[in-house]
Amino acid sequence: MSEVGKRIIFHELLTPEEALSKVFSTVKVEPLGTEVVRIEESYGRVLARDVYSRIDVPPFDRATMDGFAVRAEDTFGADELNPIKLRVIGNVETGAEELPQVNSGEAVEIATGAPMPPGANAVVMVEYTKRSGDELVIYRSVTPGENVMSAGSDVMMGELILRRCTVIREREVGLLAAVGIDRVEVFRRPKVAIISTGNELVSPGKELGRGKIYDINTYTIAHAVASMGAEPIIMGIVRDNINEMRETVNKALNISDLVLLSGGTSAGLADLTYRVLDEIGPPGIIIHGLKVKPGKPTVVAVSRDNKLVIGLPGYPSSALMIFNIIVKPILARMLCTGLMRLRLGLNSPLG
Repeated sequence: MSEVGKRIIFHELLTPEEALSKVFSTVKVEPLGTEVVRIEESYGRVLARDVYSRIDVPPFDRATMDGFAVRAEDTFGADELNPIKLRVIGNVETGAEELPQVNSGEAVEIATGAPMPPGANAVVMVEYTKRSGDELVIYRSVTPGENVMSAGSDVMMGELILRRCTVIREREVGLLAAVGIDRVEVFRRPKVAIISTGNELVSPGKELGRGKIYDINTYTIAHAVASMGAEPIIMGIVRDNINEMRETVNKALNISDLVLLSGGTSAGLADLTYRVLDEIGPPGIIIHGLKVKPGKPTVVAVSRDNKLVIGLPGYPSSALMIFNIIVKPILARMLCTGLMRLRLGLNSPLG
């Protein structure tokens, strides 16, 4: 395409909403497949399937207080003036598997979290009792179910606990562990190649010569990519050389699902990004210029194999702004989190 043609594209400015609409109508942006991971490795991953509980949580009725498991009706009418006496027939600790049967007139000492013994339907708090050997004196009545957590009161067997497209963090992994799930199917992380361009750039840690600046965008964009749950691939700094840039872009396309460049996206003669990106098609460049400030000289291109390449502005603040309003919604669709927003009624052109 001629230089005149390039400048025409640059002046066909689109709003961010129009730009995203054009991207999504040109390229099918969707999750890239699934894999199974252990829950200890699942932080930040996105569920590929709805998850249902295979058990009740808790799986048994359990005491919520230290005290004595009793038949509630045996305590009716008890108070400090008219205490009721029951016979203690045993005790139950947390994790107990063998449980004594509680009959009328009997009680079992029980610890918080321990399973309720059969026959008992309430727990009298230890504070309202006095024990002497096997004799228990109760100074307060209880109602059926008092101080007892019923089986399935947190989660019921067969209940939907996590929806497809949910990001797994501490709450979600706790739910998975609670129902005994140790592996989950998640969407594959998109691999995002990151390229910084410019003769003036120097990697942090190296000596800064005259007229040079340290490369910021590689690291800020890589962290932004990682924060979305995608996998950043740092390609390094590319000089303002069209052959070097062409070679790096082609290499990035071969090893990633999305390519992000920063710098060289304007319409000047020294700005090479848009020239290289138009060669990767057809269709090549589909957007060159946004109705935003800063961030106007943004380029979006599509390769022959339908991979997106996005040229971000060189200024770090502009690059991050365009990442947030253009790249983030694209990654959200690739990770399915954008679909979750739609499901929750949080629809937005910006994802």
